[in-house]
Amino acid sequence: MPELPEVEVVRRGLQRWVSGRTIAEVEVLHPRAVRRHPAGAPDFAARLKGHSVGIARRRGKYLWLPLADTDTSILGHLGMSGQLLVQPEDAADEKHLRIRIRFDDRLGTELRFVDQRTFGGLSLHDNTPEGLPDAIAHIARDPLDPAFDDAAFHAALRLRRTTVKRALLDQSLISGVGNIYADEALWRARLHYERPTATLTRPRSTELLGHVRDVMNAALAVGGTSFDSLYVNVNGESGYFDRSLDAYGREDEPCRRCGTPMRRRPWMNRSSYFCPRCQRAPRPIRTSS
Repeated sequence: MPELPEVEVVRRGLQRWVSGRTIAEVEVLHPRAVRRHPAGAPDFAARLKGHSVGIARRRGKYLWLPLADTDTSILGHLGMSGQLLVQPEDAADEKHLRIRIRFDDRLGTELRFVDQRTFGGLSLHDNTPEGLPDAIAHIARDPLDPAFDDAAFHAALRLRRTTVKRALLDQSLISGVGNIYADEALWRARLHYERPTATLTRPRSTELLGHVRDVMNAALAVGGTSFDSLYVNVNGESGYFDRSLDAYGREDEPCRRCGTPMRRRPWMNRSSYFCPRCQRAPRPIRTSS
C-alpha cells in the first residue's frame, strides 16, 4: 500500500497539473469507487461540476483537493492499487478506469482514477475549521509536517503499552508510516520491531524520528517505492526507492551494516524484516510466580 512518500509524489503532481482548474464534468464508471460518498455517484458528480480545484493537500496517506469556492474537499485514498493519472483526453481508457474528471479549459488533459482492486476511492466531505476533510480529522500529523510535535510524540510513546513498530503504524499517533518505511527506519535506528515503547528514552525516540524523516525524504527524492506497476505518479511513472531499501524485502540477503543474513518474521498479517545482530530482540519480561 502506498505510504507517505508515494502519496506525496502524487500530491505534487496534482498540484502541478490539476490545482486551479475548473471541473466541467465527472463520470463515475464504477460505484465502488465512490462508496465513501453516502449520497452516491450522481450526487458526487453533480456537486463537483463547475467548481475550481484548490491547492492539493495531504496528511499521512490521505490526499485531498479542496473545492476553492466551497467548504468541501475531494478526499482521495489510493488503497492497494489506486492511481490518480493526468491523461490526454484522447488517450485510450485504462482497463480499470473508475472515475473520469474533465475540465473546462483547453489544456487537453483530464484526471482519471484507476483502481484494479477497488479498495481506494474518492469522496466529497465537509472541511473542519483546520481545513481537513472531516472524515480524516482523527488522523495525526505526519513526521514531515512542520507542525509535528516531537515532544508530544515521545510522551505518547512512553505512555503507550505497545511495541515500537505498532506505534509507528498507529495513524492516530503518527501518520503516513507503513510497513516498508517502519522496517527501514527501525533498521537504521538498530531497534527491534518488538521493542516496548516504554523503554525508549527521549534521545532514542528523537533518533528514531530522524531516521523516519530521512528515509522518507530519500524515497521522495526518487519518486517513492514501486514494487510493481500499481504505484505510479500522475504521469504513470514508477518510483525507484526499492533499489535502495536496506531492510524490507531483503530476507536472507546480507545486512548492509554487519553482513548477517536478514530475517523475515510474520507480523500482524504482514512481515517484518530485520537484522538479528544489529536489531537485537528485547528480553522477555520476567514475572514473579
